[in-house]
Amino acid sequence: MSGKYLVTGGAGYVGSVVAQHLIEAGHEVSVLDNLSTGFREGVPAGAAFIEGDIRDASKWLDSSFDAVLHFAAFSQVGESVAKPEKYWDNNVGGTMALLAAMRDADVRRLVFSSTAATYGEPVSTPITESDPTAPTSPYGASKLAVDHMITGEAAAHGLAAVSLRYFNVAGAYGQFGERHDPESHLIPLVLQVAQGRREAISVYGDDYPTDDGTCVRDYIHVADLAEAHLLAVEAATPGEHLICNLGNGNGFSVRQVIETVRQVTGHPIPEVIAPRRDGDPAVLVASAAAARQKLGWHPSRPDLAGIVADAWAFARRKG
Repeated sequence: MSGKYLVTGGAGYVGSVVAQHLIEAGHEVSVLDNLSTGFREGVPAGAAFIEGDIRDASKWLDSSFDAVLHFAAFSQVGESVAKPEKYWDNNVGGTMALLAAMRDADVRRLVFSSTAATYGEPVSTPITESDPTAPTSPYGASKLAVDHMITGEAAAHGLAAVSLRYFNVAGAYGQFGERHDPESHLIPLVLQVAQGRREAISVYGDDYPTDDGTCVRDYIHVADLAEAHLLAVEAATPGEHLICNLGNGNGFSVRQVIETVRQVTGHPIPEVIAPRRDGDPAVLVASAAAARQKLGWHPSRPDLAGIVADAWAFARRKG
């Protein structure tokens, strides 16, 4: 059955891919984005575009909407440490205003873009939803605060909500891919080296207790991530707040990613060893058992080479 959805932050990387998947599934989509980090051309054809802030969502949200999918957040860990007030104001304050607008409009279904950063340093691997949450940055703390806020909203006001905690999202879907400014994600950074836009890739620490000494991360294709959001909309239950990790359950080291980029692109990728970054755990890998059981979600694109190939095709198209 088709529905009408508001996608906040739908001009950004993940939001745009989710909006495109919703359109392809036959839904009516409105994208709300202030373009502070998103791109107008990232709004899918067929989506109505509203240039505005989530604090003003009440101007556009009404009872004709079936659900909100919420991606509008600042997400740079380093910036959050330098400017925590920016993250509390937008990520937490903005979401409070959005939830109030949803109550007023009687829109009672929400899927929230959460993050693995809520866990901080993992106590065990793979990470499950019952593991302790101890974020090490204001970014992660702001996302965890919103998760707590949503739990209260569901209990008090009957909201049907799902939070999806992503691990490392990568790849591209057609015309939609990563273009953060500044770029901080490993795969697009390595691809910039392949394009000649960067001389070498910095490897932050090669003395971790892993097979090759570099950090291990769980990479998930952005299209698999988008499909989980569509399943989450259907799975949301009034009065309940479901939290699910999204990842492949497999880890790839920094050096494995670099070598995969070499193989996919055919370009040499010079490496420069740099000191470890504070707060970088050796291994971050998700257990997605809850998403499989409760959403019926199974990632269909787990191959790292395929993820890199899609990202490389997008990088070459955009130059």
